[in-house]
Amino acid sequence: MALLIVCNLIANKFVTVDLGFLGFNNPFILSAGVLPYPLTFLITDVLSEFYGKKRTNRVIITGLISSGVILGVLWLGSVFPSIEGSPVNDDQYNIIFKNSWRVIGASMVAYLAAQLVDVKLFHFWKNLTKGKHLWLRNNGSTIISQFVDTVLVVSVLFIGVKSFEEIQLMVFDGWLFKVLAALLDTPIFYFLVYIGRKFFKLPSGQLVELKADLIIE
Repeated sequence: MALLIVCNLIANKFVTVDLGFLGFNNPFILSAGVLPYPLTFLITDVLSEFYGKKRTNRVIITGLISSGVILGVLWLGSVFPSIEGSPVNDDQYNIIFKNSWRVIGASMVAYLAAQLVDVKLFHFWKNLTKGKHLWLRNNGSTIISQFVDTVLVVSVLFIGVKSFEEIQLMVFDGWLFKVLAALLDTPIFYFLVYIGRKFFKLPSGQLVELKADLIIE
């Protein structure tokens, strides 16, 4: 939830990220919100591994509701005019947050679609490989779902605002950066799964059983 919230709050700032040391000639043009965003997919994959599709989807819906609450709070902050001497005046507030409804709205649409796709694909690969090849379900689900996320969020934000060529470049840069992040976090995923299985004393492929779920069901 914390990562999702901060991604939305810093998404209005666009930055360049130079990965020349990896062989990329041109820097990536990204929303600052893209920088921590791949971690949300890593967390979703870890939750899927231990708690299954149904419980992970509950977390995703909770994230969507959280984004909606934040959107309401930001709107509320704009309704009341600032007083004289306020550290942040109305103009400064609007510069940072005026476009947040569109950013968070785009993020909510993209987040819901991409995370649900990620969970579905994760379990598709898990079932297909009979619980083997962690790297395949981690990267296979994330790479496709991140493409869905990037296309949706950039399209909602910039169709009618920027040219098709600019949108294409932003989609490509955002998606490629997320793919690289997904590949780099694969060892972290393996480590977290290893630690989790040791902690819960679970054999490979088995889910954590929650008594609370039995009550809810």
